[in-house]
Parts: sequence; structure tokens; C-alpha cells
Amino acid sequence: MNRKQLRQILKDTDFVHTSGSPEELKVAEYLKARCEELGVKARLEAFPVEMADVKSASLRIRTAGGREQEIPCIGYRLCGNGSIEAPFVYLPNTDPASLSQIKGKIVLLDVGVGIFTYQDLRKGGAVGIITYDGNVHYADRDIDAKELRPYVAQGTKTLAVNINAKDAFALVKSGAVSAKIEVKQEETSGESHNVIAELPGESDEWIVLTAHYDTTPLSHGSYDNMTGCLGLLSVMDALKDRKHRYGLRFIFCGSEERGLLGSKAYVAAHEAELEKIALNINLDMIGTYMGKFISCVSAEEALVQFVRYFASIRGFGIAARQGVYSSDSTPFADKGVPALSFARIAGPAQATIHNRYDTPALLSDGQIVKDSAFITDFVRIMADAVKCPVKREIPEKVKADLDNYLGRKRKEEP
Repeated sequence: MNRKQLRQILKDTDFVHTSGSPEELKVAEYLKARCEELGVKARLEAFPVEMADVKSASLRIRTAGGREQEIPCIGYRLCGNGSIEAPFVYLPNTDPASLSQIKGKIVLLDVGVGIFTYQDLRKGGAVGIITYDGNVHYADRDIDAKELRPYVAQGTKTLAVNINAKDAFALVKSGAVSAKIEVKQEETSGESHNVIAELPGESDEWIVLTAHYDTTPLSHGSYDNMTGCLGLLSVMDALKDRKHRYGLRFIFCGSEERGLLGSKAYVAAHEAELEKIALNINLDMIGTYMGKFISCVSAEEALVQFVRYFASIRGFGIAARQGVYSSDSTPFADKGVPALSFARIAGPAQATIHNRYDTPALLSDGQIVKDSAFITDFVRIMADAVKCPVKREIPEKVKADLDNYLGRKRKEEP
């Protein structure tokens, strides 16, 4: 694909398209059409997602001096309905001593509401949650729409709201002593979609390439992760005219931003077929003007070394490591499929994500082409292998990281 085509795709998808929304479906159908323009048949595969329409949310704070203040907020989707008023506490740490002080209180966190954090808050007796995002130095006062993810809540509900970082700072500075949270929402069921296209090979085994296409509520998702989708389309375009030993399956994943829901849905629906997948190659953010190219390998250490050698031979800078990446490679690795992710990670001063600043302006057409060419070369050599050399086993260290990432077991503290 040439630079003009890449830039047009970025332009055509330059809008918010969150999980389960009509806009996400529009982008799914758009990507399907782009595959078929390249001569590769594609299909949409639906999977269910829980949805919520927050009708209203409010946060009122009272200071030690008796002054009350309304703080702009957005209610967490799927956190339930109702009202709670309780003493307020800022919780910068989640050690046992800090958690012992939260019973019956509404807590302000510096972190997101992950599985283990949520378990600690519930066990400690917190009755409400406040989080924040943004930056005290940014001009905007944007507030992201968060959710209490079902796999985090595990059937429970705790009222929660999200606010802007500026208000979080002011709230703590003011000496808030109590808070009142109200949330009203309608929870429903919805659909998201994976877009699947295939280039059959000479054998019945496959290399699966993945990249997510959905966005967070504030972001247009050009960097995170339409660039990954451009990488998949570029690989498809470069390799579509010749049959390789391994078939190539391209999966544009929906709902990654809500906890890898698209890739989780795929491996669950196709579990009987996973034994025929030799390798998963995932792309999540490439093509920025600045930033280092990385690879995270959820497979044997030998693949880490091969990635380094492969890049060195081509004069392509890379930082490769073994571990678990927070992207769509993880559900494949968790099912025993060797997996790796490629990404170009820019610092937040050059290319930020999950906010209004993730736009096509961050991206270099030339770097997208270079990154895609390297990935294409890597896919080609794997697809043409007489036998994929990567051992079909997940190292114990990676299994432990998967258990931690997926909330099955806490990482042991040193």
C-alpha cells in the first residue's frame, strides 16, 4: 500500500468508534471493504458485549469548613444505579495499612480499577470510588468515560465516577471530608465484531495476525490502533499474490480497549482450531515520528533472540523482551499459542493515547511504511518456514505473568 492510501484510511476512520457502538461497526465494515479491495475475502464475526447508557451522574464534595461543591464527573458504566454519601479519603497507596482506613468511605484513587485493586477495595469496605485522568497541565478539562468491567466486578456493583485531574488535585487540596455519588444508567446487551480475512497456505496450519480497531471514548484512535490495522493491510497487500507454506489469517479485533474482548471472544469461539495456529503476531501502535520499536514475546526465549537478530540483520532498531503485552496477543498465549506483539512506543510528550490528542497528526507516513515493511519481512520468513521453529509451549515465567495480568493470581511481592 502506498502513502496516499494509508493516509486516506487514517482520514476515513478519524472519529471515535468505541466498543459496541454504531461507529465501531462502521469501521469494521470499512476494514472488511478494504480487505476485499485487495482481493481478499473477509467476514464479520459478532460477539456479545455488555453495554450501558449513563443517564446522569453527580459528585458533591464537602470540606472541613462546611463548604459544598459540585465536581464535574462521568459515571462508570456498569457500576450500578443509586446514591451513596460517606466520608471521603484520598488513597495514594494500596498497602494493608492504607486499606485498613477505607471501611465505609468513598475513596479517590491515583490508579485505575483493576481486578486486584477492586478486590482490595471491596474487602476493605469502600462504598464508592472516584478516579481521574487527564493532566493538570493540559488546557482541556476532558473526562473519560470509564467502566467497571464485568470480569473485574465479578457480579458485584460499586458506585464509581471519573473526574478530571485538575479537579482531583483541587479536591485533595481543599481538604474534602465527605462525598456523595449518584449514578443513573441503563444497562443493556450489545454486539461487537471481529473482522477476519484469510490467505490460505500450502499446509493446514496458520499464522494469525491481529490488531484492534476500536477506540476509547475520548480518542479517534489513529495511533492506537488504526496504525496496527494499516500494518495488517500492508502485510496482506504485500503477501497476497503468492501462496505461502503457512496460511495467513488476519483478525481486526473489536473491543480491545475494554479488556481484549475481541481476541478473547475469538479464542473462545475457535478453541478447537487453535492447535493449527503456529504463531500469533500482534500489532498495536506503529508509525509515529518519534519512539522506539519494541517486541514483547509471549513464547520461548529463543524467539526473543531471533527477533533481535532478524532486526539487526536489516539494520532495524528494536528492543525485544519476553513477557506479556497488554494487547490482543495475550489471549492467544493464554491458550498455548506462541505469540508476540510489535509496537512503536513514543513518549507521552510526542504521542499520547486514550485522549483527544490521538489523531493522524501524530503519524509519519514514511515510518508507517518502514515499520510495515519490517513486519512484512518477518511474517514472510515465518510463513515460508518448512516448519515454524517456535516451540509450541509457553514458558513458566510467561504463564505466571499471564496469571497476574488476567487476574488469576497476584504477583508475589519481592
